[in-house]
Amino acid sequence: MRLITVAGPPSVGKTSVILKTVEHLKEEGKKIGIIKFDALSTKDDLAYKKMGLPVMVGLSGNLCPDHFFVSNVDECLTWGLKNELDMLITESAGLCNRCSPHIKGVLGVCVIDNLAGVHTPKKIGPMLKLADIVVITKGDIVSQAEREVFAFNVRLANPKAEIMFVNGITGQGAFDLSYYLHSAAEVDALEGKKLRFSMPSAVCPYCVGETVISKDYQRGNAKKMIFKEV
Repeated sequence: MRLITVAGPPSVGKTSVILKTVEHLKEEGKKIGIIKFDALSTKDDLAYKKMGLPVMVGLSGNLCPDHFFVSNVDECLTWGLKNELDMLITESAGLCNRCSPHIKGVLGVCVIDNLAGVHTPKKIGPMLKLADIVVITKGDIVSQAEREVFAFNVRLANPKAEIMFVNGITGQGAFDLSYYLHSAAEVDALEGKKLRFSMPSAVCPYCVGETVISKDYQRGNAKKMIFKEV
């Protein structure tokens, strides 16, 4: 079974891109399954079910969605193999630009949109910098010059990635993406595999429920700013 991780900031069109791409994969007779990760709630699974796709939802609640992802992705693979899928696509919650849900040896896709501003690719961490494919959405809303500058900055951030534009409404570009998904490696087990980059630290007291604002309560990995005279 081929495994693909799809990540990206909120509201960039990850689900729309996946849906349009899966249309082409289904025409080839592929059996595709989806694992949708989110924080508090999602209705994206309804769109996947409407297309007739096997889908599971993982809600992290008060935990970091990507920590939740990496703690459950092995079981997701087992679910996909049990359902005899040809391809399993995981979609991240996309809460922060620092997150890194990509796995070594597993095809990683990052989705970002032109409306975020031409400098945004420089602000996104390993989620973009270590992806195999970077999909740029909403290119029809900005000028040609903005599209070119945005794509150039993506290239600076990740020189090795395949960069493509996909329209989540019309589906333009989705066929090209479906072609590249065929290059995903066959994965039968994830035990022992490694993330491409470490997850954000999650050991400060506020990560485990502390609400009091005071340096006396800031134990563990509490990072402080350095203030200089101006």
